[in-house]
Amino acid sequence: MVGLVFAVGCATLLWLLSLRIRDVSIVDIFWGPGVAGVVDIAALLGHAGGERASAALFLVNLWAVRLAAHIWARHRGEDHRYAAMRQKFGARWWWWSLVQVFLLQAILIWFIPAPLVAAMLSSRTALTSLGYLGVGLAVAGLLFEAVADVQLASFRAVAPNRGKVMDQGLWGWSRHPNYFGEAVMWWGYFLIGFSAAHQWWLVLSPILVTFLLLQVSGVSLMEEAMNERRPGYAAYKRRVSAFVPMPPRTRG
Repeated sequence: MVGLVFAVGCATLLWLLSLRIRDVSIVDIFWGPGVAGVVDIAALLGHAGGERASAALFLVNLWAVRLAAHIWARHRGEDHRYAAMRQKFGARWWWWSLVQVFLLQAILIWFIPAPLVAAMLSSRTALTSLGYLGVGLAVAGLLFEAVADVQLASFRAVAPNRGKVMDQGLWGWSRHPNYFGEAVMWWGYFLIGFSAAHQWWLVLSPILVTFLLLQVSGVSLMEEAMNERRPGYAAYKRRVSAFVPMPPRTRG
């Protein structure tokens, strides 16, 4: 409950700030630190210790700092998704954004790290073989996501590439390698938490993350936008897997 109060309280403060600066996109910057904050609170209240808690805390806070820094560096005013919602709701947006964006994200920030919270509150401190597998998956997913983001940022930094489709590196094997890495990381976190608590309901966390990445705020939303903004994206879609990395199909 302390984690829920933290998430809702921070979301409300960010909402008030967004009203002042007319930019709802700041909620995205808070996503990583918010999730890590819930886990950190559980670790403090549960007096977590041992290799399992140490590994989980290190990974989730490293992920949070990297993701927040990455989104902050890309921030150039309100994202087009939120701008469209602002236009759609009109005069109602000032209060509807609290429910539709900030409080909804607060609930997700509280629920999604449930496997890591379970690991913090468990009396078991040593990593089992399943826990080591989870750490390995989480590290692999985190690295995959980070490398994909760096590759895309480097591609966009070259002026002649503006308006072109990124199809190099990891992006030549998956159209959304950053989202794939994020999903793999959360399945790793689930294994860490399950190895400590042995509660199957914790699997709802990575299932929800994967669903959101595929159907809500990730792949489907980006695909729709890219189809409109990138002329060569249709050909890219025919060659490259949408999510799971695979060798690209031959051209033509």
